[in-house]
This record gives sequence, C-alpha cells and structure tokens, in this order.
Amino acid sequence: MSRTYLGMPPFPRAAAVATQDARLRANLTRATHSIRDKRAAAVAELDDWAQLREAGKQIKDRTLRHLDHYLLQAERAVTAAGGVVHWAADAAEANRIITGLVKAKGAREVVKVKSMATQEIGLNQALAAEGITACETDLAELIVQLGDDLPSHILVPAIHRNREEIRQIFATSMGDWGKPAPDGLSDDPADLTEAARSHLREKFLNATVAVSGANFLVAETGTLVVVESEGNGRMCLTLPETLISVVGIEKVVPTARDLEVFLQTLPRSSTAERMNPYTSTWTGITADDGPSEFHLVLLDNGRADTLADEVGRQALRCIRCSACLNVCPVYERAGGHAYGSPYPGPIGAILTPQLRGLHNEVDASLPYASSLCGACYEVCPVAIDIPEVLVHLRERVAEQGRGHRVERAVVKAASRLLDRPDLYAAVARAAARTRRLLPRRLPFPGPARAWSQSRDLPTMAPRSFRDWWTAERGGPGADEVAPDSPEDTR
Repeated sequence: MSRTYLGMPPFPRAAAVATQDARLRANLTRATHSIRDKRAAAVAELDDWAQLREAGKQIKDRTLRHLDHYLLQAERAVTAAGGVVHWAADAAEANRIITGLVKAKGAREVVKVKSMATQEIGLNQALAAEGITACETDLAELIVQLGDDLPSHILVPAIHRNREEIRQIFATSMGDWGKPAPDGLSDDPADLTEAARSHLREKFLNATVAVSGANFLVAETGTLVVVESEGNGRMCLTLPETLISVVGIEKVVPTARDLEVFLQTLPRSSTAERMNPYTSTWTGITADDGPSEFHLVLLDNGRADTLADEVGRQALRCIRCSACLNVCPVYERAGGHAYGSPYPGPIGAILTPQLRGLHNEVDASLPYASSLCGACYEVCPVAIDIPEVLVHLRERVAEQGRGHRVERAVVKAASRLLDRPDLYAAVARAAARTRRLLPRRLPFPGPARAWSQSRDLPTMAPRSFRDWWTAERGGPGADEVAPDSPEDTR
C-alpha cells in the first residue's frame, strides 16, 4: 500500500525541509527548465496562440456557467451508448462505488491509467483496504508506486527522481509487484523503459478490470477522451472486460468541435509536442470491440462549492497541463511533495484549498506558497489568473483566523493612524526626515526580524506623497518639505 498525503506538514515547514535537499533541487531545476524551454518553442510556432488561449477560456467559462445542463446531457448520451453513470458527491462515495464494482467482478487486481482524480480520492488505498491491488501503468506513476513514493508533478509524477534512483527502484522492488527487472539493469533510459514494458505487458494481458480518468467528456455524444504519450492508456482502455472511468464534473465540454482548441493547446503546454502521440476516445460499449462493460463515475468532491465562488471558480478551467509548475520559482525549489496534495505547484495552491476547504493548517498555508510573480498566469493555456485567486484565498484565510499577535497589533495601530489624517501626515513627515537612520534589518527579535532576514526593508522616500503634492500645487504646507529632499522628484 502506497503512502498518502494525509498527515503532511503545512507548506512552510515542508518547504523548509525540501529546499535543503540539493539533489532534489538539481533534479527539479534540470527537468523544469528543459520542459519550459521546449514548451516556449512549441507555442511560438502558432501565430494564433493568444486566440486559442482565449477560446479555451471562453469554452470553459461557458460550460461552467451551464454545468448542470451539460452534465445531464452527458449522462443521457453515455447511458444511450450502453454505459452506466454513477454520481459521487465526495471521495468516500466514489471509492465505495468503484470498490463495489471491482468486487462484483471478482477481480483482485486492476490496471490503472494515470489519473489525477483517482489520486485525489485516494482510490489505491481504498482498493487496498478491500484486498484489491491497483497497478499503475504510466511509467512515471509506476516509478512512484514501486518506490513507495508520492507523485510530485502533474505531468511527470517522478520528476524528483534521476535515472540512477529509478534503476535502483526497479531492481529492488519490481519483483514484489510482478515480473522482476532483468539482472544487470543499467540506468540507460531505453533499458529502463524496456524493463517497465516487459513488467506491464503481463499486467495488461491478465487484467479484467481497468480504471481510468479522462481529460475531457464530450456532452453531446458522451465520448470520453484521454491523451497520453506512452500507449499504456490505450492498453487499459481496450483489453480489460470492464472499464471504470472516474471524471471530475468540470471535465465536460459541450461538443466535439470544442476539442479542437484543447487538442492544440494541451500537448504544446504540457509535453511541448505539436500533437499528442496517443489520443484515445471511447463512447459507451461496442460489441466485440473493447470492454463489454463501462461505468462512468462523475465526481464532485468540492467542485460544486468551488463553482459557487465567483473568483475561485476559474481554477476549474484547468486542463492539467502543468505549465504553471514548470515556470514557478517556488515549485522549482520546494518540489511537489511540500504542497501536501496530488495537485502541486501554483494550480494546486488554488485548487486544493477550494476542493478540501480552508479548515486545516495544510490547506490554509497553500495560498501563501507563491511569490505572486505572475509567470503561472502568463503560460496558462486557459488564462487562469492564479495570482488573483491566491490573493482572494489569502483574504478568506485571514477572515477566518485571528493572525499572529504582532500582526494584530500592527493592523490595529495602522487602523487608528489611517483614521486620523493629521496624525498620519505628521508621522509621514517624521519618517521622511529620519530615513537615513532606518536599519536595513530589524534588530529586535520576533516574526518581523525573521521576515527581514531574507528581505531588505523598503527605502523611505525623501518626502511623503502628501508633501510632494502640496509643493507641486503650491498650497499650504509647501514649506514643510524635508530639507534634504530634491527640489523636483518628478
């Protein structure tokens, strides 16, 4: 049974530990810089990238505004095509449905397509509790599973591992899950891939039940879409007798034509490819072709609550490309595990707190896991304004908590000062006159000193804006300008 994110520390404590791991930082820096550079080149090839980005945003927003309509349309289409639709309000209900379906088929092992939704609900752990083994078939997910590890990236879950670490994991653990790695396995990527292929082929041929997610669900036809780079997904979607797909309710798009936009923006934003190597679609069941039984589990798990937030709902546009992770300076240094969620990086910092709520220390810390540099917004293929949502969530955190005693005292003093214009003007003038005496670091102990250890205090302006304005207008108070101020600061 693999590890879970439950019980992990809040982001500040987890990041403090992760940033001290030199090998982790080296692995992350090398991988994220490579991916981001390739992505930039792939995007630059399209003259209409800005229009595609805006189109994706509009399609997602229109769908979210009418989500109830499109979900019911999708349910009717899936049912008409021979599938069975299940509605899951939360993770517990989704896990009950899925484990019940697997047990009804008498299966003790299932193969899985890489799926963020199943990570979100902890499906592997729920199946293990019922004596059912879930076998990951995505190469990176397989590495994570065999290493009793946790994913740290949306697109490349094992991004924190290098080739030698992967070789060691395969050599020591692969035999515990099935066919062992060959003797003398090297860390050459081709050899590692061949070992994984040989191990997984046995799983594919013996599996009777497969579990998948989906990148998109087309409402008008009930068609589900998975994009991938390895072909393992297609093996899971075609060989087993029963297929169970777990899909967040925000993954629906109205028509097949809408896919045209996302099938251009998703591969370029994620793997820097012009088109995806494997794009698999399935609609219900078809006689003598693929699974004979299909179940669709539509997952809410906090999405309806997120939809109710006019600012925060834009997080539901996310198409899981991971472009924001690859440009984020915080993620590059702290890694994905520090976020305590299957959704790391900037998108995880706004999605996880909304799906799980801001009720615990871990989730309340995530909106602060950002420098607000805005790089994430610039690369997002559906124009999610992540900095805006981060600030919005910080406000919600502040509203539900009292804050540090020093912070409360400062805010209280500032409120009194700002309520008295004359006093504020006097303090501003005094601060301008004493600016040369101000230290670059705060000398007294406490949270403020810790803050200033990694930052220079702002330089005090030669004179206050009030005095500058008065001097420019030539009104009363012009003679109160600080004596060492320049005559003209324009």
